[in-house]
Amino acid sequence: MSESEHRMIEILRILSEQDKAIGSKVIANELKNKGYNLGERAVRYHMQILDEKGFSKRKGYSGRIITGSGRKKLEKGLIYDQVDFIYSKFEEMMYKTNFDFGKKTGKIIVNKSNVLDESAFKVVKNVFDAGLAVSPLINVEKNKIGESLGYTIKTICSTTIDGILLSNGIASQPIYGGLVNVEDYTPTNFTELISYKKTSMSPLNAFIAKDMTSVREVVKNGNGIIPANFRVIPSAAREKTINILEKLNQIGINGILKIGENGETTLGVPVNEGLVGIALIGGVTPLCAAQELNYDVDIETIEEFEEYENLKSISKPQNILKTSKKSNQNRIPFLLSKSWNLIQKVNFDLNSEKGKIISNISYIDKEDLDFALDIMKKTYEDSPNYINPYYKLINHPGNPNKIGIGTICSLTIDGILMNNGILSTPKYGGLIEIGNSPQFIEMISYNGSSLDPHKIFIFKNMTNITKKKIYPQNALASIKEVPYVARERSKDILSKLIDMGLSIYKIGKPRELVYNAKVNNYNFGIVAGSGLNSIAAMKENNIDIEVKAAEKLIPFNELEKI
Repeated sequence: MSESEHRMIEILRILSEQDKAIGSKVIANELKNKGYNLGERAVRYHMQILDEKGFSKRKGYSGRIITGSGRKKLEKGLIYDQVDFIYSKFEEMMYKTNFDFGKKTGKIIVNKSNVLDESAFKVVKNVFDAGLAVSPLINVEKNKIGESLGYTIKTICSTTIDGILLSNGIASQPIYGGLVNVEDYTPTNFTELISYKKTSMSPLNAFIAKDMTSVREVVKNGNGIIPANFRVIPSAAREKTINILEKLNQIGINGILKIGENGETTLGVPVNEGLVGIALIGGVTPLCAAQELNYDVDIETIEEFEEYENLKSISKPQNILKTSKKSNQNRIPFLLSKSWNLIQKVNFDLNSEKGKIISNISYIDKEDLDFALDIMKKTYEDSPNYINPYYKLINHPGNPNKIGIGTICSLTIDGILMNNGILSTPKYGGLIEIGNSPQFIEMISYNGSSLDPHKIFIFKNMTNITKKKIYPQNALASIKEVPYVARERSKDILSKLIDMGLSIYKIGKPRELVYNAKVNNYNFGIVAGSGLNSIAAMKENNIDIEVKAAEKLIPFNELEKI
């Protein structure tokens, strides 16, 4: 499912929840609370497509309603299928790429984005001028988007290169999407990664948020964070691959950040012996610069195919980035490894209610503390079943004007079960839509991500903890996997934690879809609320907050209760 289709599924879900026709303004507001900041014009553009497909229809001047076909389409948008589908989508696009770089003919993969402002388009062009793109070759059309004029920009996706390598007999395997640190115009290392095979959203899309990239700073002074992809090829194909990449560079397709050696850790990503790592800049990088300035930009990733001959160069790039020569051997730590080590140190005793638990610690300005605590209290009073009521105030290690708020991380539950001889494995961090039939609407695996998934959902403004009377309530939750033979004993332990006030939403049955999420056979799932829900509520109320997840262990008896 493409990013555009994902947005349309969300629009269909919004329509399905209404008993009357609604307009683009209402839809845009509800999408914003789901993390899709499209604006009314972009919503109208998507609605036109839904109308054409027969999934929605106009009802007078009131707006749109969902059709029977639309409801059937919505029913198929299952989250566990989406996790499996993402990588399959990339494989399909690679297979269908038939670009012949010798003849300069054939189909290539493009990202399609909408820019709804002339000034934003100039910002995007500046990034192309600097060479921070896979290619300066784009297809740009000035057309009607919704009821306004804007630019539809198709940029070459880096997966095109994987497709070209595949069509030339080289097994290029996309492994991660992430963020790369740049210092003095030189890529140094990946700072964050998400595996293509373990997420319900495109990995790069997960990192496309205003506060996560700094593309403009790289253009200005050579230092910042840019989106990038990582793939591996057989080491036996390295020389042939370099030869092909050199020929692609001659016709305007490049974006190479680093090509490793056999088994070499590449920009901080470990690579097995017999393989070579290749890092490529993300195809939507120029669009991120406009997003950093809060322009109305609808960014799509790996969206569709385009004939090479339809692309024209937008600039003669300076190629300000230097190729990374020195190998960075500092391997990027993955979340699950960090989590297991914290879980191992939990020593909370259920009977005495003493011992250490895992805490998230997030920092705010001291002047916002009273307001933040008021939000925590009101959020808990409004949704006591979904919010963890415990917290601790912690001094900032280096800034006397800031204060930390520690909350109980849901990994604590895994630690307590482990202490009682029960193997509990953190499976996914997700975003759950709470209602009559709660369901996960996004999931990212702990095994294959360097960043806590809940931080991503907060960064992308995808939660809705505090406006449940107006919009569907989206909360942060995780799913854990436990062997089914331990279910009865686990239920006894979990019931005690629930009595204490810890957020445990559901204890599944073997082979059961738990809130639309799937666990392995002979296991059952536990859905637990995140300790960051109260932190997300603060951000929803415009408190500037530095979010930290699974930071340290603290004694349970030092926590206060709201």
